[in-house]
Amino acid sequence: MSERYAERGVDEKAPDVGELTPPDRTLMGPGPSDVHPRVLKAMSTPLVGHLDPSFVEIMDEVQELLRYTFRTDNQWTIPVSGTGSASMEAAIGNLVEPGDTMLVPTNGYFGGRMKSMAERAGGEVVEVDAPWGEPLDPVDVERGFNEHQPDVFGFVHAETSTGVRQPNVSELTDIAHAHDAFVIADCVTSLGGVEMRVDEWGVDAAYSGPQKCLSCPPGASPLTLNDRAMDKVLDREEPARSWYLDLSLLEGYWGDERAYHHTAPITNVYALREALRLVAEEGIEERWTRHREVAGDLKVGLRDLGLEMNAPDEYWLPSLNAVRVPDGVDDAAVIDRLLDEYDLEIASGLGDLEGDIWRIGCMGHSARPKNVEYVLAALEGALAEQGY
Repeated sequence: MSERYAERGVDEKAPDVGELTPPDRTLMGPGPSDVHPRVLKAMSTPLVGHLDPSFVEIMDEVQELLRYTFRTDNQWTIPVSGTGSASMEAAIGNLVEPGDTMLVPTNGYFGGRMKSMAERAGGEVVEVDAPWGEPLDPVDVERGFNEHQPDVFGFVHAETSTGVRQPNVSELTDIAHAHDAFVIADCVTSLGGVEMRVDEWGVDAAYSGPQKCLSCPPGASPLTLNDRAMDKVLDREEPARSWYLDLSLLEGYWGDERAYHHTAPITNVYALREALRLVAEEGIEERWTRHREVAGDLKVGLRDLGLEMNAPDEYWLPSLNAVRVPDGVDDAAVIDRLLDEYDLEIASGLGDLEGDIWRIGCMGHSARPKNVEYVLAALEGALAEQGY
């Protein structure tokens, strides 16, 4: 035992911790978003066992609702136990084998995370370059394939760090499939809020997080793989390096067998089921339209304040609005002021854009006109205090 811990000893008194009373925030950052009251209510319902016949029925329902939301018929569509990073690592860690080459983007923070996960899976990583704040150019992707012949290609459909949406997804998947490569799509900030069509656009595997456009607490994260991708998972020469995220083992639990693998986060699955019910009730295309229209009002209001969007209109990501910080304005002071005075959360930039942008989410239950009005009024006040 280190000297530091030896000196502390054991406190014999029980901790005096009061009742849980977190602040009631309006969540307009890059996630989590406001949770719908029906989802919170679902989380308060009684637990059953993760192999209980009633829970097996719930599993079936969640899978069917996920297929609707992903716009896919993939049999292998599940919620991974964990946050969005868990579904991300499940996709990459199972499709990238030692010796495989993966082509990843450099145009945002989460392309870098793809790189790290692929390397940890034993893959060799090559990059397709694009500046932060711009989408990938299919010409550059084609060049990357011709030069490196990668086995797997990953792209970020909705880059949370830059507020950029990747257009022309089908062009990218066509290039990859012409080279017999697998395509992995990061849909963390788009699923359920921005148009994403897994089957029609030729995506082999896609993952997301529940806390963004689905307005669900993190803990059970969407993942889908088509038959071609799952065949690769099942035909691997050596098992995936993560036992917990090994999809060939998880198939036994989420497939027809429903055999024990681990204890599923039951309450989180309840929550995801209710969040997906809300998607289905609204209609997925109507939901895409709502996000685009409400976020469009936000974009107009920001421009009325004299603020500049980070992404051009043709690449604008409705669910995550990246706004340039004006010269002479302290971005962190504005964020702190909104949190302290208005109980309103927005976020600063990541990586190459740290200090240069604010990231304002417009996702799920947060994508409502009254929230847009609130964030615009609060932002106007906070900027005025700095003499803007």
